[in-house]
Amino acid sequence: MAAVTGADRPLTPAEVLTELGGDLAYTTVMTTLARLQEKGVLTRERVGRAFAYAPADSAAVTARRMRDVLNTGDDREVVLARFLDELHPDEVPLLARLLHEAEGR
Repeated sequence: MAAVTGADRPLTPAEVLTELGGDLAYTTVMTTLARLQEKGVLTRERVGRAFAYAPADSAAVTARRMRDVLNTGDDREVVLARFLDELHPDEVPLLARLLHEAEGR
């Protein structure tokens, strides 16, 4: 991840391997990048015959994780209520505004 996030452009598996020093097998790097892309942590685009990988939008990744955690709870109302209890008071108006905007969509 550090190699991909530290780059100023998407990297191919070969470029990531070079950044890591070449101690790993190419297939290991390729498989790891593909799995991270499947989990939504990385994005990929075709570059010639290979794919180049870049970090996904961190806000989107965090939102997807929050949704996954919410989906694993037995009682969504209790989970959301506990989440609200953990918010800093300054965040409540922001959440209220975002909820109001979401209702309009």
